Amino acid sequence: MIKFANRECNTLLIFIKMEAVTIKYTIIKNRNQYDAYCNQLEILLTNENSESFQDEIDLLTLLIEKYDDENSILKQVDPITLLRSFMHDHHLKPQDMTGILGISKGYVSDILNYKKGLSKEVIRKLADHFKVRQEAFNRPYKLISPVNTYLRNASVMNTTKQLQ
Repeated sequence: MIKFANRECNTLLIFIKMEAVTIKYTIIKNRNQYDAYCNQLEILLTNENSESFQDEIDLLTLLIEKYDDENSILKQVDPITLLRSFMHDHHLKPQDMTGILGISKGYVSDILNYKKGLSKEVIRKLADHFKVRQEAFNRPYKLISPVNTYLRNASVMNTTKQLQ
């Protein structure tokens, strides 16, 4: 370590001898890099000595989560469309969701047809089952009012019917 004193400002400057080090991981900039980091993380997690790589696992997890947060399409998709997509990907039927969520077939049907919203408990169970954050399902979306389903205009469809 080398120390220099600046007499005019009464400041002590400290310069440390630095060596050039190659960085193994950087901020993820594209999908190919993201996929490579995910594969590397999976390899490290399945390794028998994963404790010895804990810092590397933590760093990769942090980089992958940062990329997911910035590039997530989950923010653009309404929760029901996301649920339908997960159901399709996991080959689940609405009947299967009754067992997973512990709710009736009618309630599952109403949720999938935008007639009822997702309760906090249902959101928790969905997030846990599909291994995503609760925020993916805990976002506002428009419900279809059954009173006005005959209307074609979406802005009118979600208003209450005036009784005479």
